[in-house]
Amino acid sequence: QVQLVESGGGVVQAGGSLRLSCAASGRTSSTYGMGWFRQAPGKEREFVATINWSGGSTNYADSVKGRFTISRDNAKNTVYLQMNSLKPEDKAVYYCAARKGNWLPTATASYAYWGQGTQVTVSS
Repeated sequence: QVQLVESGGGVVQAGGSLRLSCAASGRTSSTYGMGWFRQAPGKEREFVATINWSGGSTNYADSVKGRFTISRDNAKNTVYLQMNSLKPEDKAVYYCAARKGNWLPTATASYAYWGQGTQVTVSS
């Protein structure tokens, strides 16, 4: 089992920045791939970014490419999502997820473990 706890959400003005963190504990392994997803009210959970176990490969949704950066610190069992140039449409609950394997899936079904989510609100 892997437990994931997100932090760093909050309220920010459009154009601002936030950094989300996801701390992993339990049966952790640096060989787990990690992802960030988000879910806005009334919408399905959608892929945001993913990173492989070494941190050498990443993939992003087109809507955040160039604005968001996913990274990881395996010594701290933590994954980060740096969000810059935030837009009102980025408002959502952001979830961290973990999976075994070294590929870069974008589907929620590919991830076995999920955090409880952290709210990000962007005011215009």
